[in-house]
Parts: sequence; structure tokens; C-alpha cells
Amino acid sequence: MILKKQFLLVFLIANIFTIHSQTSPLTKKDSTIVSSWMFGVGFNVVDDSDDTFNRLFDFKSAWNAVPYPSRVSVGKYFKNGLGIEGILSYNKYKKGKIADGLPVDKDKDYFAIDSRLSYDLNKIIGYTGWFDPYLGIGAGFTHANDIPRGTFNAVLGFRTWFSDKFGLDVNTSGKWAMNTNYTNHLQHVVGVVYRFDFDKELTKKGEEKLELITAEENEALRINDSILLANKQAEAERFLAEKIAKEKDALRLAQLEKERTDLKNEIQNKIDALENIYFPLDASMLTKSSKDILNKLILILNEYPKLTLEITSHTDSRGSATYNQKLSERRLKSTLDYLFEKGIETNRITGGAFGENKLVNACDDTVKCPEVKHKQNRRSEIKIINY
Repeated sequence: MILKKQFLLVFLIANIFTIHSQTSPLTKKDSTIVSSWMFGVGFNVVDDSDDTFNRLFDFKSAWNAVPYPSRVSVGKYFKNGLGIEGILSYNKYKKGKIADGLPVDKDKDYFAIDSRLSYDLNKIIGYTGWFDPYLGIGAGFTHANDIPRGTFNAVLGFRTWFSDKFGLDVNTSGKWAMNTNYTNHLQHVVGVVYRFDFDKELTKKGEEKLELITAEENEALRINDSILLANKQAEAERFLAEKIAKEKDALRLAQLEKERTDLKNEIQNKIDALENIYFPLDASMLTKSSKDILNKLILILNEYPKLTLEITSHTDSRGSATYNQKLSERRLKSTLDYLFEKGIETNRITGGAFGENKLVNACDDTVKCPEVKHKQNRRSEIKIINY
């Protein structure tokens, strides 16, 4: 007894130590996506006024946009922070807007196809998990104001993430014409991005937390080993006492089980002595012989007040499956209603209607059988649930 008390004391102290020193488990915030594919759809605004800084926010005269998604992108982003992207965009210069320093005389289409190499600035400033600023450089081809031109591009932007897969991308690109005779322009973008086929790794803080969790688990294992060592002698004492108690309990349970089995066999023999409840063809009303059988069943239920039964109703295969299902339900209702009207509590009888689904012989729709065999399927069966 003294050893048991000492063991309990050591166990409580160890568990108190473990509870107060336990680090919170790793969560999604402790990991970040380090590589992925990304697809984006959004809107783009083009400022081709040739007076970028003076007209930077001149929405009315300098900014061109269409009222529907006008940009798609796809890119592969690597663990080292670099990303390779391909971009298609469309826009329309509206009549009267400023382009190349002059008003546009009529609506003109804008097309651009660009590629760029980007770098995730989180590699420098540290991962936030939801905010990804980036910058990049690239090249492309633009057809604007009826003039095709190659461009050198630079981009600055950020993505903010609502989940691992979906986020918002906002960026601005400067596009410098390769031919100095043509103007440079800005392209502003906002859109939705979808990230897929991604790989995740622990952040620096996540790695630190994992190290702490591992250390605490090792300490907990050491404490548990000490507890197990102290518990061996008490376990041996308990083993002997439990063995004796189990042997006594096994004898008691065996006797109870024998009594239960004998009782079940006695009840089952009385039920088996009853004939099956058969119904005439296409009928659900109880016959006099069926009522006589049910009256004998009521005597058995009254003799064993804890007895509960399941009664299932079945039909032969003649007729449609839907009709036979409804017919078996009516037959079941007739059987149960009779028992309940005779005073049997409703919670002592459960029922099931199976139509033609559980034939007792081969007399299905493909086999021609005599009436005596079809009758075997028009039955109600009684099964002991509890006694």
C-alpha cells in the first residue's frame, strides 16, 4: 500500500510538470508554402499617357480599362524564391483618352503577352504566412495605339492569401519600349490567384517549436520510464490479486451466461414451436389461424416481461417489387396492430418489411413454382432481440 501511494505521488507530480511545460501543437501558422504553381485571373489598367508621374492618378484622362476580366497568368514558383510567369492581357484605349501624349481619336485595342522572373521578398523580410510582396523583371510584346512594340518590364506587387489556395494579387508593371521612338507605359493589376500543386515547410518559428515539442516529448518519455520502473512491484502485487478476482468473476459470468443461454433456448423453443404466420395471396388481413399463433405469442411475452422481439413481414415474388414492399408493410402493420391491441407495449416489438427481398426458396420472378412454395415466402418471422 505504501508503494502504491508513492507511485501515485510520483505520477501526479510528473503529469503536473508535463501539463505546465507543454508547448502548443504545430498549426498551419507554423508552416508556409515554399513552391507551387499559380493561376490568376484579374483586371488590368493601362496608363500610356507619356506623362506618367504627372498623370499617375489621372483616372479620367490617362487610365484605360475594360469592365470585365482582362488578364490571365500562370507561373511556377520555386523554393529559392524565384518565379517564372507567363501573362496575357487585353485592354482598350477609349476615344478621348491620352495615349502617347495625345488624345486617342477612336477606340483602339491593347494586347500584351509578357514573361517575367519574380523574386519573393519574404525570403528577405521573413514569412508572414498571408502577405507575399515581390518584385520582378521581364520582357514582352505589346500592341498598343496601333503600334506593336517589344518591352522591357519591371514589376512591384504583393499577394495576400485568404487560404493556402486562394488569394488576391495586386501589382504595377513599368513597360519600357525596346524602340526608343515609342512611349513607355504603366500597367496596374488586381486579380484573384489560385495556388496548386504546392509544397509546404516549417517556418523558422515552426522549426523552433518542433524542437521544443520534441524535447518535451523526450522528457515525458524519461519521466514515464521512471514511473514504469517504480510501478513494477506494485503491478506484480496487483496482478496476483486481479488474477484471483478474474477467476472468480469468470466463474460467475460463466454461470450467468449459462443461465441466459438456457433461458434464451427455453424462449426460442417456445417461439419455434409456433407456426409461421402466413398470409393469403395479395392479402394483408390476419387469418384466424394467424391470430391463434399471435395469441400464443402474447402468452410467451406475458410470461417473460423483459422479452423484446423483432417481427419481419415478407411476400412472395409475384407482382412488382414496389407493390410487394407496400404489401409487406401492410402485413406488418396488421401483425403489430393486433399485438398492441392485445396490450403488448409498443417498445417491446420492432418490425421490418422486406417485400420480396428475402425469399426463403428459389421462387423468384425467373422460376415457376407451385402455390405451396410461394406460400412459404408470404410469412412473418419472429426473432428474439432481448430477453
